[in-house]
Amino acid sequence: MPVGRSNLAEAIREMRAKTPKRNFKQSVEVIINLRDVDVSKAENRIQETIELPHQIGKKVNVCVFASGDAALRARRAGADMVLEKEEIESLMGNKKRQRQIAKQFDSFVATAPLMPLVGRVFGAILGPRGKMPTPVPPTVDMEREVERHRRLVMVRTRGQPVLSCRVGTEDMSDDELIDNIEAVLNRIEGKLKRGVRNIASIYIKSTMGPPVKVKIQED
Repeated sequence: MPVGRSNLAEAIREMRAKTPKRNFKQSVEVIINLRDVDVSKAENRIQETIELPHQIGKKVNVCVFASGDAALRARRAGADMVLEKEEIESLMGNKKRQRQIAKQFDSFVATAPLMPLVGRVFGAILGPRGKMPTPVPPTVDMEREVERHRRLVMVRTRGQPVLSCRVGTEDMSDDELIDNIEAVLNRIEGKLKRGVRNIASIYIKSTMGPPVKVKIQED
């Protein structure tokens, strides 16, 4: 772990002190600057979907591809959209609607029997966005799965050795924010060839506040 909880707590306190009050709930993000990582090479690029311990304070829209009883359970579980087999087939070739769905939803789930069809219809749209559905058995606990997907964040390099993602909102407790930030940092450190030595700096930032640097502990 590149950062101790006390260092994160210190940075969060500073972030709160420097964040001007606004009449909306500000989000909190973590920014990780990498060093000695050539992201122009495919093997060095990072694209990770990370499950956080706590929801991030904003609505994460979940779309489920399922049929029959699994579709019914997905609707009962509060999925924001459920597309059954016939509806998926009807979208074959409808690139405009596929793009709308890809943009509208943050996270996707598909029952395993539908994955080949979903891949044919949505693969070219969802794949490059890092949004390919999580395959699940038709008997999965849909309520648990939908709730879990509301805690997922995507972290990816986009041409620069920088990673960032939302980890919560200003009304969350310090401990909740720290838990979420640690989940991100642990995953990213594990993906780097030299671990923490490939991390140049870490910042925490609220929507309207300045970035606050976090102290890094090297071995």
